[in-house]
Amino acid sequence: MGGVLTGFAIIGTVILVGYVAGRLEVGGPTTGHVLNRVAFFVTNPALLFTVLATADLHEVFSSFIWVALASALAAAALFVLLNAVWLRKDLSVATIGALGSGYVNANNIGIPVAVYVLGEAGYVAPVILLQLLVFAPIALTILDVRQRGSVSFLGIVTQPFRNPMIVASIIGVVLNLFGVRLPEPVMAPFELLGGAAVPLILMAFGMSLHGMRPLQAGSGRREIFVATAIKSVVMPGFAYLIAHFGFGLSGTPLFASVVLAALPAAQNVYNFASRYEQGVTLARDTVLLTTILSVPVLVVVAALLA
Repeated sequence: MGGVLTGFAIIGTVILVGYVAGRLEVGGPTTGHVLNRVAFFVTNPALLFTVLATADLHEVFSSFIWVALASALAAAALFVLLNAVWLRKDLSVATIGALGSGYVNANNIGIPVAVYVLGEAGYVAPVILLQLLVFAPIALTILDVRQRGSVSFLGIVTQPFRNPMIVASIIGVVLNLFGVRLPEPVMAPFELLGGAAVPLILMAFGMSLHGMRPLQAGSGRREIFVATAIKSVVMPGFAYLIAHFGFGLSGTPLFASVVLAALPAAQNVYNFASRYEQGVTLARDTVLLTTILSVPVLVVVAALLA
């Protein structure tokens, strides 16, 4: 438990440093955006490549991906059900709410948590792949059809493969499957770049928190509260039940499954909402509130399961 709390303290400290740097406008008002792009296009792909090129793939892609799939679908379905019987929002907004309820921040928060709390970045790789290869295309298809009345299947199908993290992950998995071990001088630059991923994304995330004010009047508080509650509390509960009773997991695998489900809603949810101009406030406030709540939730999960 002490090691887990130390991991959270490290993550929180770096986020706080990023927040202070953003408040002081160190590097200018766009620094957080620049750091995010460097992490997205350079350091995160390098980290995922080095992890998956050397990891035990049987362990990485065992029950975790099925628990992640089932718990995310259950959380999203619950929001859709509550929307149908109570919230009564249109399909586009319901899609954003469903994403906010089950699409976790496996990148900005998931990678640091996997490294410093679970002790292995490989835990988060299946979740990233699952979300970008399955959930994102489905959500984008719905939003595309609602906005334009038609869909660009080629654009949506190829969209995940324009993501550098997906490309790097696939290359790492292929090399691993064929038993290819790159020489140390070749791997060393990727390992060096990957080592910068966690501090960069935590700093950028801390900077992004400055100036955000959730739950303003007229922002649709009901759906925000519903999505936040499902994501922060219900989805980890689903993950525990599915992992423990459905797959018989215990110990570290069970802890890892619940921790991944307890991650906050992903920034991608806000990106999708902004792109299609649907449920923007719902996405923004859900991402922020679940991020704040994820700290006590993860500490409780660690106290019970670590």
